[in-house]
Amino acid sequence: MGLFHKHRPAAEAVRPDAAAAASASPLWRDAFGRLATRSLQLILVVIVVAGLVFAMTQLTLVIIPVVLALILASAFAPAMTWLRRKGVPSIVATILALLAIVVVLGGVVTLIVNAVRNQFGELRDQAVAGFDQVVEWVSTLPFAPTEDQITEFRDTVIDFVTSAQFGSGALAGVSAAANFLTGLVLMIVVLFFFLKDGPRIWEFLLRPFEGQSYARAQRIGDKTVGTLGGYVRGTATVAAVDAIGIGLALAILQVPLALPLAVLVFLLAFIPLVGATVAGALATLVALVANDLVTALIVLGAVILVNQLEGNFLQPVVMGRSLKLHALVILIALTVGTVLGGIVGAVLSVPIAAVAWGIIQVWDGPDTPARMFRQKRPEIA
Repeated sequence: MGLFHKHRPAAEAVRPDAAAAASASPLWRDAFGRLATRSLQLILVVIVVAGLVFAMTQLTLVIIPVVLALILASAFAPAMTWLRRKGVPSIVATILALLAIVVVLGGVVTLIVNAVRNQFGELRDQAVAGFDQVVEWVSTLPFAPTEDQITEFRDTVIDFVTSAQFGSGALAGVSAAANFLTGLVLMIVVLFFFLKDGPRIWEFLLRPFEGQSYARAQRIGDKTVGTLGGYVRGTATVAAVDAIGIGLALAILQVPLALPLAVLVFLLAFIPLVGATVAGALATLVALVANDLVTALIVLGAVILVNQLEGNFLQPVVMGRSLKLHALVILIALTVGTVLGGIVGAVLSVPIAAVAWGIIQVWDGPDTPARMFRQKRPEIA
């Protein structure tokens, strides 16, 4: 017996008693301990996300042009792939793509400037007449402002325009314009390199990954480009239909600035849910001021008809594959993006949310979502 105890393995000699360990109640293993652990993890995640968001808000002059360049490059990815397959050198294909963008944007801006310059005088006269009618109508109300109140309000506006505060606001506007030009130049440069060397840049970024991690990163990259490109192309298609429909209605009814309003409808359509409504309201308001109430009602009917066509037919067919998000998710993403980044945040929030959901869908395989996001099926007894 003495020899047996003398030669017993050291592992058995120091092994803790399992019953004693089981009878103990560790602090972090009961229900409250697990709740505290999850709470601490959640707090850490929120802190990291808040830090990233804060860093992004401080570097908007860099991040926003890069994100916009990535979105545009994703939209032109099929065209670039087709040109490369035809044997066109990357530099030539990139120059062709940039020239196409410049020609389209330059043509649109030229048409808008010419239309505004040619019709501004007429619209100004009609707007003044419409404003006088509104003032005359307001003066008949029981709570209408007196002549002295109107004069005081006018003097207040004039004083503000001639004050130093208005001048500082103008200087802030000049600074914002300078930042816009800087961001535009940066976006064009980044877009050039994304179009020319996008696949090589992505492969360089994937060098640290191996095995399953490399395959997952490749799926994420392909899904991101596909989602962003599909979103931009689909939204542009829907926006073009909206702009053509409302623009034709405005032109037929001889509403001033029909072309600029149609372009504005196209641009605002890139803001989901609210963009088309705002554009339609603006077009109706211009028709009311420049023409009459009957014309404004007809424009409103055309806007409602176009929006119904978009919501019931174009959006499900054109956008169904590229944007698989619930309306509530779109609304929340739109609100958060607007609070954090204003108009630019409103435009970028939904495609970013769509990319995040797309990444989740391919996390564990081409058609295998992440485990916690997989659809659960009830067990059959």
